[in-house]
Amino acid sequence: MKAKERRNNIKNLLINSSNPIKGQELAEKLGVTRQVIVKDIALLRAEGKKIIATPEGYLVTKNQENLITKIIAVSHNVEDIQDELETVIKFGGIVKDVVVEHSVYGEIKAMIMIKSLYDVHNFMKKINKGKGEPLLVLTGGIHLHTICADNDEIMDNILSELKNKKYLIY
Repeated sequence: MKAKERRNNIKNLLINSSNPIKGQELAEKLGVTRQVIVKDIALLRAEGKKIIATPEGYLVTKNQENLITKIIAVSHNVEDIQDELETVIKFGGIVKDVVVEHSVYGEIKAMIMIKSLYDVHNFMKKINKGKGEPLLVLTGGIHLHTICADNDEIMDNILSELKNKKYLIY
C-alpha cells in the first residue's frame, strides 16, 4: 500500500469511527509501525484535516463549526475534577481541552474531548490508577478549558452551575 493510499485509509477509518482509535490499532490494521502512523497523522494535519490526539486515541472533530465555544478559567483541587467535568457534560457540553500556564514551558495544552459520562469515568480511572498527575497540580488548581455547547442556553447553564460551585474564575 502506498503512503497516500494509507493516509486516505487512516482518514476514512477516523471519520467513520464514533470512538477514538489508538495509533497502535491503526498500525496493526494497516500493517505498519506506530511511528509510521504518527508521521501520517502529522501529514494529514498539515493538509488541514481536523485530527486530534486524545488519551483514548486519534479522532476527527466533526461538525463543531456551529457550536458555541468558550474558553473558561477555573480553579479547584484534584478531588473536584470529576464533579467539574460532569457539570459540563450533564447539560450537553463538551470539554475539549485543558490548558495550564507553566513557569518554564509556557502554555501546556492537552486535548481531552470529554463529552459523556463514559469519557469522564475513563479519564478519572487513569488519574486514580496513578497513570500521571492532572495538569492542574502544576498551577495550584488554576487551569483553562475550551468548552462547547449546541446553543447559548446550554452554555449559560454550564457557566451558571460552574459559578455556583465556585469553580469559575472571573
